[in-house]
Amino acid sequence: MFITVLLIWLCVCLIVVHVKSHRPKNFPPGPPILPILGNILHLHLENPLKDFERLRQSYGNVYSLFIGPRPNVVINGLKAMKEAMVIRAADYAGRPQDVLFSDVTQKKGLLTVDYGSSWRDHRRFALMTLKNFGLGKKSMEDRIHDEIQYTTKTLETSIGKTLSPQVMFHNAASNIICQVLFGKRYEYDDDTIKTIVRCFTENTRISNGPWAMIYNSLPIIRNLPLPFRKAFKNHETCRNIARRLVNEFKKTRVPGEPRHFADCYLDELEKRGGQDNSFSEEELVAACLDLYIAGTDTTSNTLLTAFLYLMNHPHIQERCQREIDQVLEGKDRPSFEDRNNMPYMQAVIHEIQRIANTAPLSLLHCTTKDTELMGYSIPKGTVIIQNLTSVLSEEGQWKFPHEFNPENFLNEKGEFVKPEAFMPFSAGPRMCLGEGLARMELFLIMVTLLRKFKFIWPEDAGEPDFTPVFGITMTPKPYRMKVQLRSEQ
Repeated sequence: MFITVLLIWLCVCLIVVHVKSHRPKNFPPGPPILPILGNILHLHLENPLKDFERLRQSYGNVYSLFIGPRPNVVINGLKAMKEAMVIRAADYAGRPQDVLFSDVTQKKGLLTVDYGSSWRDHRRFALMTLKNFGLGKKSMEDRIHDEIQYTTKTLETSIGKTLSPQVMFHNAASNIICQVLFGKRYEYDDDTIKTIVRCFTENTRISNGPWAMIYNSLPIIRNLPLPFRKAFKNHETCRNIARRLVNEFKKTRVPGEPRHFADCYLDELEKRGGQDNSFSEEELVAACLDLYIAGTDTTSNTLLTAFLYLMNHPHIQERCQREIDQVLEGKDRPSFEDRNNMPYMQAVIHEIQRIANTAPLSLLHCTTKDTELMGYSIPKGTVIIQNLTSVLSEEGQWKFPHEFNPENFLNEKGEFVKPEAFMPFSAGPRMCLGEGLARMELFLIMVTLLRKFKFIWPEDAGEPDFTPVFGITMTPKPYRMKVQLRSEQ
């Protein structure tokens, strides 16, 4: 009798799972769905990018995948991306709340919180504060130049030698955003910065790896001691560091005289007088960690990509240096405004961002209401995956979609132009918060370093491997560089 009841129960569960995994009417097409597993077997969990392109060839620019019983819609190509993220922006601005990334962050902060008044208030406050603290202004340039001095010293001690630039660039980007958030920087061998970089590096890999996909599709296993638990431990470590800093600032701050982002938030919290529950010290900690992510990993990985390609395309590096020498003649250091007189340098930086494809799937979105896309019906709560790779290398949008070539951003007159398909940090209201800071950092760091140093691929390094390591952010494989002072040539 017990076995009979058990079998009936299992049959009912399988029927329910099958019904939940059935494509609704007029839903985007996709591969056949397996009970419980959905389409997981159609994806290479370590790196699904090639699978997304293969499925695009079969099902078009808008297709569906089931990760377990959960429906996901994959958006490819500029036309579909614009309709979803720009034209119907509010419809696609949600965040799925029952996934690893949201659970790790406890649904706090700027990245994982769902679309609504709390998110809008925090995003508006963050953008305004960052702007007032110097995004696009001289004060921010000073902060970046201060950090560049430490990068320059690191390179000067390696003249004639080879070095691995991974830690150097990660620490530089990390210190710049730490200056903005907390008004302090860390020495490159400081244990705190090492811990923060390690935790976030591990978490970005876990969040876009196979264990995250399994966590998202099989809720029954979430409390088991499996590798995704490491993400919770790492985030709590970083949260404790941020809490400690905030507690220090509370003791020394002068209300109305903010020194950094954290002070600005504490002023705002005091001004609201506890009447707005969406602003709190825990939300401040979460916002700081989100801004740290947005301001560190994308920039450092783009810099690593930049020098990997420039070393292996020396004629492009030399042309950049000629333009830099010409524009900066007689100046002590570059300013962000100098970019307007450096069309080739601008083209190279943007081409590096395109080829780096740093955030290939952005962060997951979900629909905030029943909506449409390219003629298909998309129900409320559907998870949306943006395949930005498909836009950044789309045939017909680029002169050279599949190769590294700055001509993608130059017109016939040699002037800098930015094609509509350039959206490395997504588009719409959820566009990356750190893009403005990243643009300034990339220009000032690259121009300063290229003006002073020549970067050479080591003779004994073999053939370069341009294949990046997949994650929330794409990371170039570790490599070494040789450095020379240009003045000695």
